[in-house]
Amino acid sequence: MTYAVSDAASGETVSISIDGKSYTASADENGRAEFTNISIDAAGQSSVTAVAGGASISVDVRVIPGWVSVLPAVLAIGTALALRNVIPALVLGIWLGATALQSFSLRGAGLGLLDSFQVFVRGALADSDRASIVLFTMMIGGMVGIITRNGGMASIVLAIVSRAKTAVAGQVAVWLMGLMIFFDDYSNTLVVGNTARSLTDHLKISREKLAYIVDSTAAPVACIALITTWIGYQIGLIDQALGTIDGLAELQAYSVFINSIPFSFYPILAIAFVLLVSSTGLDFGPMYKAEVRARNGKVKPESAEALPALEGEELAPKDNIPLRAFNAFIPIIVMIVALGVSLIALGAGDTLTKILETTEPYKAMMYSSFVGVLVAAALTIGQGILSVHETIDAWYGGLRATLFGMIILVLAWSLSDVTAALHTASYLVTLLAGSLPVALIPAIAFILAAITAFTTGTSWGAMAILMPLVIPLAWAVMIVHGIADPSGMHIMYSSIACVLAGAVWGDHCSPISDTTVLSSIASGCNHIEHVRTQLPYALLVGAASLFVGTIPAGFGLPPWISILAGIAILYAILKTLGRRAEA
Repeated sequence: MTYAVSDAASGETVSISIDGKSYTASADENGRAEFTNISIDAAGQSSVTAVAGGASISVDVRVIPGWVSVLPAVLAIGTALALRNVIPALVLGIWLGATALQSFSLRGAGLGLLDSFQVFVRGALADSDRASIVLFTMMIGGMVGIITRNGGMASIVLAIVSRAKTAVAGQVAVWLMGLMIFFDDYSNTLVVGNTARSLTDHLKISREKLAYIVDSTAAPVACIALITTWIGYQIGLIDQALGTIDGLAELQAYSVFINSIPFSFYPILAIAFVLLVSSTGLDFGPMYKAEVRARNGKVKPESAEALPALEGEELAPKDNIPLRAFNAFIPIIVMIVALGVSLIALGAGDTLTKILETTEPYKAMMYSSFVGVLVAAALTIGQGILSVHETIDAWYGGLRATLFGMIILVLAWSLSDVTAALHTASYLVTLLAGSLPVALIPAIAFILAAITAFTTGTSWGAMAILMPLVIPLAWAVMIVHGIADPSGMHIMYSSIACVLAGAVWGDHCSPISDTTVLSSIASGCNHIEHVRTQLPYALLVGAASLFVGTIPAGFGLPPWISILAGIAILYAILKTLGRRAEA
């Protein structure tokens, strides 16, 4: 716990007395003296007396047991696992934390419920940086809605698939489409699945394989690409956690995220493994049987009917319009260039690293997303593809798709503020920092995120719950082991990446994941068959990410070596176990 005494004379010795123990500190030039790392052994009411220059003041403080500070996060995780829904889990966690700050009584519970919304949710929205992240994500979603409705996205997809003449070429073409539609996992899934289905049926590629490729190039691409609907969300969580740590609060969350990307082993290896499977034509397990069945003319599983393909005006181009790829390319390129130019223009320094460390990423994100929307709308209206009214409807349709994620993000920020007020991180630091091996912190984060995402069906919810806990814990363990400096930052970067990557892995394996269900629907594949055929591939890549990537990186192995080794091992396993359906 930290106590501060103000209005003392500069340089004056200030003392405080708590439960019979005394502490001293010198006031700074502003007359403020701070007393840090003070613990009170007994719960209940304690009196704190401060003395400076002959004057004294006493206040009563309410002390709660340290383990209570962990309860909001534990309740959020447990409720999410039980209900398989992260919204009520986060709400209950916030309520419990707000109640603990009041009192564990009927009155305290009532005030805590009101404070949950009026204090913490409002506070989460009132921060200008957080508001920037929400608006940036919504603008990206709105731009996606416009370039999908004006036919630009469909034109890109059709240009790729029209060159595929064999099953192998068709799979690689779908993989390429997944990489090109990098800025949103939902858009990736829905556009690629719906558009490529006729091609893969013609080339006798199973619906299960299509769903796997679509699913494994959606979230993995979106979580590591530099401009996506995920970036604002992830940076928001990282920035919130960094802001609670002395020594890290000045770091730019965007720069920290960029440094964490090389440690995102599961997304990188998942994307690479899809290419290996697609380009070699090799499969194993249930996927091999599905591919053999498809080559014999039955692209759908016999045991169950496929889910209906997702349809709707917001997810398809308008009828009878020209499909022009530049209507999607130009807004995306303009947005990327605008972000780069803004980051450089708003920063200061002689090197790119210095510029990125001093820039204003939230302002740059706002500029670039707004410009991207304006360019997309101008191209669409200027060519007469959509009217002004239709363009606004398309923009709103894309924006609306981001609202649920933004609700989760705001609640996650609120829970993070609650845990900060309860000093949860400080308690965990005291409890665990000396006992956890520093090299295994990223691996532990990866496993916890995977379990949480698997059982809740949401990667975003897992990130929201764990990021505020993992970052302070990793930093504390680094301090204990004497590597809280640039030489040990690979632990911090890897821990952050592992929360994100582990959440994506668990989401991939989960049958209740929204992206898993969307992949099944968009590909016209039976949902259970999609889960059953994808699971062996996801488990293999996840194991390789953990044992070849995350754990060695924790001991200092450069991530690029782990990535190359992981790809080589996955290729060797595929060559050993895999068979070609044509054979």
